[in-house]
Amino acid sequence: MYDEAKRFMESITMAYHNFHGVDTRIIRIFNTYGPRMRLDDGRALPAFMSQALTGQDLTVFGDGSQTRSFCYVADLVEGIYRLLMSDYNMPVNIGNPAEISLLEFAEEIIKLTGTSQKIVFHPLPKDDPKQRKPDITKAKALLGWEPKVDRAEGLKITYEYFKQALGKS
Repeated sequence: MYDEAKRFMESITMAYHNFHGVDTRIIRIFNTYGPRMRLDDGRALPAFMSQALTGQDLTVFGDGSQTRSFCYVADLVEGIYRLLMSDYNMPVNIGNPAEISLLEFAEEIIKLTGTSQKIVFHPLPKDDPKQRKPDITKAKALLGWEPKVDRAEGLKITYEYFKQALGKS
């Protein structure tokens, strides 16, 4: 349903652009993270960090082989800004193509937080995507944009934010 809604909004935006001649941009945002995320938003990164910080085991769905890419919020904002300042009106992916499996990511969070939690596995939801990796070829060519913040650096900043948010500093 979510994917169909996104496609619908892109179609409506292009129809409005073509029919009314309005200057539009279509940004396809991929997994973004950073300070001020909600700990309870249901995505992997805040779930893993919240679990690690509250002493819970980290929950991985399926065998953890499904992949995700994580783009630090400052990189996303820069990509959006560059697209808004361009004259390109077709969809552009803004995200970080550096993929990691969810199992490896859970292990990375345990190492970052210095906790001793285990990773526990639960059944994979039927609609869980196997891969989330943006193709940022257009963003590089048209906007001269690509992510700059390394995941390890961004995770440290995000971890510090979550510690403060939970009063664990």
